[in-house]
Amino acid sequence: MKIVACEIDSVGNDIKYDSLANAGETVFYTDKITEDNAADRLKDAEVLCINKSQITDNILDAAPNLKLICMFATGFDNANVKACKAHGVDVANVKGYSTDSVAQHTFALLFYLLEKLRHYDDFVKSGDYGNQEHFCLLDQPFHELAGQTYGIIGMGNIGRKVAQIATAFGAHVIFYASSGHSDCTDYEQVSLDELLTRSDVISLHCPLTDRTFHLIDEDALSKMKSTAILINVARGAVIDDEALYKAITTGMIGAAGIDVLAKEPISQDNPLSKLYGYDNVAITPHMAWASVEARSRCVEEVAENIKSYANGTPRNIVTM
Repeated sequence: MKIVACEIDSVGNDIKYDSLANAGETVFYTDKITEDNAADRLKDAEVLCINKSQITDNILDAAPNLKLICMFATGFDNANVKACKAHGVDVANVKGYSTDSVAQHTFALLFYLLEKLRHYDDFVKSGDYGNQEHFCLLDQPFHELAGQTYGIIGMGNIGRKVAQIATAFGAHVIFYASSGHSDCTDYEQVSLDELLTRSDVISLHCPLTDRTFHLIDEDALSKMKSTAILINVARGAVIDDEALYKAITTGMIGAAGIDVLAKEPISQDNPLSKLYGYDNVAITPHMAWASVEARSRCVEEVAENIKSYANGTPRNIVTM
C-alpha cells in the first residue's frame, strides 16, 4: 500500500520507523497534513498516518485513493470520523501503548507537587542550603501518600494502572466511571460528587466526550478539599481553565499538575499561562504519553494496523 506518514517530528526523531517503512511504499513528512498540502501529498495515497492533524472534507476530497487513516495515538477526535465514514475511509487508532508512560508521568507530577520539590530544589541550587547551619529544611511540610484517598476519574487501562500504583503506595482508591458505567470491582466506585469531596488526590484518565467536557468546572472545584491535588493527563478540555486558574489563585484547592490543555501549545490568553512562579502548579507540554518505549510501541502498532488492513483482517478500527 502507498503510505503517507505525517507529523514525524511530533512522534519523535529519536526512534526507529523501520516497521512503518516496511509496511508499504512509505513517504515521511515532519509536519502536519493540511488543506494546502493535501492535494500534492495524498493524490496517490492509500494510507495516511497522523497524530494531531485536523482532517477535513477538503483533505479527504484531495485523496481519492485513501482507504485508511492511522492515528499515532489512542484519541481520534481530530480524525473527523463522521467525514471519514462519508468518504469511505476507515480510521484506526492504537490502544494501550502509553499506559505505563502516562501512569508514570501521573506520579511524577503528583510527587513533584506533594513533596514541594520545586521549592526544595531551588533552595539547594540557590546556595541558601549551603549557607545555613541545619542539615535540612522543613519550612514547607509535606505528607505521605499512604493513608490518603486517591480519586480516579476514568477507570480504563491507564486508570487501573494508576490505581494499582496508588494502592502500592498505601492509598485508598475510589473512582468515578466517566462513561456512566464500569465493570471494575477491584476498587470502590462512587458518584462524582462523592469523589470530589472525599479525595486528597484526583487524577483524570478519561476521554473527552460530551459527558466529560468541562467536567471539572468551578462547581466541581468548589467541592474539593482545599488541600487536594488535581492531576490532568487526559484531555485539556475536561477542565475549565478559567475555573482552575481561579481555584489555584484563591486557594480553593491545594495544587494542580497539568499535562494537557484545550489548545496546544498553550495560548497567551489561557489564564494558566499566568501561573509562572507558582510552586503549587506544574504544567508539562503534553508529554505523558511520550516515553521512548511508548512512542516505539506506537509506531510498531501503526505498522501492524496497516499490515492487518492490507491482509483483509482490520484491527483497531474506530469507524465500524
